[in-house]
Amino acid sequence: MTAAKPYLTGHYTPVADEVTATGLTVEGTLPPELDGRLIRNGHNPKPGVTPTHWFKGSGMVHGIRLREGRAEWYRNRWVHTPALDGAPYMTEHGPDLTASAAGTHVIEHAGRLLALCEANIPFELTPDLETVGAYDFDGRLRSVMTAHPKEDPVTGELHFFGSSPFPPFLTYYVADAKGGIVHSAEIPGATASLKHDFALTRRHVVFIEGNVTFDPAEHSGIPYGWSDAQPARIGIMARGTDGAPQVRWFSIEPGNLLHVANAYEDGLGRIVLEGPTVDREGFQLSWNWWVGAPGRGTEPVARSYTRRWVVDMAAGTVDEQIIDDLTVEFPTLNEDYLGSENRYQYAISFPDEKGFGGYGIVKYDRTTGARRIHQVGDARMPGEAVFVPAAGATREDDGYLLTVTSDLKQDASQLLVLDASGLDRIATVHLPQRVSAGLHGSWIPDTALPAPGATCTD
Repeated sequence: MTAAKPYLTGHYTPVADEVTATGLTVEGTLPPELDGRLIRNGHNPKPGVTPTHWFKGSGMVHGIRLREGRAEWYRNRWVHTPALDGAPYMTEHGPDLTASAAGTHVIEHAGRLLALCEANIPFELTPDLETVGAYDFDGRLRSVMTAHPKEDPVTGELHFFGSSPFPPFLTYYVADAKGGIVHSAEIPGATASLKHDFALTRRHVVFIEGNVTFDPAEHSGIPYGWSDAQPARIGIMARGTDGAPQVRWFSIEPGNLLHVANAYEDGLGRIVLEGPTVDREGFQLSWNWWVGAPGRGTEPVARSYTRRWVVDMAAGTVDEQIIDDLTVEFPTLNEDYLGSENRYQYAISFPDEKGFGGYGIVKYDRTTGARRIHQVGDARMPGEAVFVPAAGATREDDGYLLTVTSDLKQDASQLLVLDASGLDRIATVHLPQRVSAGLHGSWIPDTALPAPGATCTD
């Protein structure tokens, strides 16, 4: 008998049904300014379907609507793409960019909800999480789109890229605050290295190429693997329409980064970049978990430690160091500080590659070096912690962290609302079913979505 894939068991056991529940039970007091939706995405194959790779599982979004101190509803929906019904990605005419898992992230920009997967184009959703269809920015998106776009907190622009294993390897885009693409450029010097995330500063765009690159011999359905021959690099490009021709690439130590915590220009004009990074062993342990192969770690991330790079463009040097020895992933921050120097960062901690340690929600103080962990309890696993500013906030950490937990002992899930300053629990919302562990999500204020009237519940 074949052993069950790790991404189909335990906290990752898929949800079998789409449900809607109203009037959810709340313990504690929900802050009244939490007026909107927490929407989270993740891979959730249909019953009876065993994808060859964790990332090939069909996307399912889970939403929790909060308003006036109440938890009005929970609903979950598959993102109805052609791939959900078995349509292949590769066709006789080339890749079908609409045959998407659409299971990595969900964002809002210019009033649209978009489910994202980096090998495809976005899929638009309604505020009630029903699928509208593929969205290509009115024909201006000419490639795939990263699952990790960055919205500039000052201009409202959305910066993103498309990465390909074939030329052009990297295409950069900017959409204005109204949602229209106003700039695109192919980035010279890029390679087939996997580029999952990137960073935005006030004056620069930062691309990261690690040692994971296109590998046609990989047959899991995700054709990438570690290569010692692939150089690890950071690309720095000035923002603006003339930036691409002057992009500069800086060599860094071998490794692979999936998610950026933040980047900014420091007082000396250097680029500071941070994020969890794995070495060769950590990548292989993680990859083997993702495909269900022997020799895997106990978790989907192994040896994932926060690293800091300081790029001095004037001197042409990069200083880098691991700044914490805790296994973490899914870094977040108060996004009002995206691209600027931030004091606080958050992440999810995992047991190490041998299963020692527990899950928790981590807060880093970058000024003092202090680390605080909120333990969620035995057999409970938190998801990515999304920061929401408090009303009238005056400090960077005035706000709340929202995270959906998976509880194996109770076969249940809760939405936890934590004080982002001290990590104390403020409220717990009990969900009607256990939510399988997922990936990324967003807090969508009601003010960001179209006015009520077009949906059945508003």
